[in-house]
Amino acid sequence: MTSLLTGPDARDRCAWVGDDAEYRRYHDEEWGTPLHGDRALFEKMALEGFQAGLSWITILRKRPRFREVFAGFGPAAVSAFGEDDVARLMQDPGIIRNRAKIEATIGNARIVHDMADGELDELMWSFAPPASDTRPAAFADVPAVTAESTALSKELRRRGFRFVGPTTMYALMQSAGMVDDHIAGCWRA
Repeated sequence: MTSLLTGPDARDRCAWVGDDAEYRRYHDEEWGTPLHGDRALFEKMALEGFQAGLSWITILRKRPRFREVFAGFGPAAVSAFGEDDVARLMQDPGIIRNRAKIEATIGNARIVHDMADGELDELMWSFAPPASDTRPAAFADVPAVTAESTALSKELRRRGFRFVGPTTMYALMQSAGMVDDHIAGCWRA
């Protein structure tokens, strides 16, 4: 597979976007763009956790419904969810109905809710590696795990977070712009 793909607008992009319009929009507007804020990063953490074992496009297509049923991913609101909410979410075909992931999201929200304002943002960004002038030349050059994502995962787990493994945290670091893995030659690079 080639690492770049020319889109219908004649722009070269990271080839993982394929020919899906929503993936193109996500790549062009979100992926690799620095994201800050406890709510926004909690949402990324939750969605990356739901993505584990699935494709990101599945989560991206379901994201509007996730936002709706998880109260916009407001940590205070989600932290108040109980068993009735878990049962409700398990019946919703618009999301990924995985009890462990649903319960982890609620538990993680409780941890974030108990943190000081801005603490999650500061914590997560403290693990971002220094910006690099070197771009990956091909997909093969993009790691799945780094020392930084492993350290972030370890610290989050120490604090009680779940579904925050090193691979999941590296995907979060990419999507939240903590690292910029746009392939050399991509118009976003």
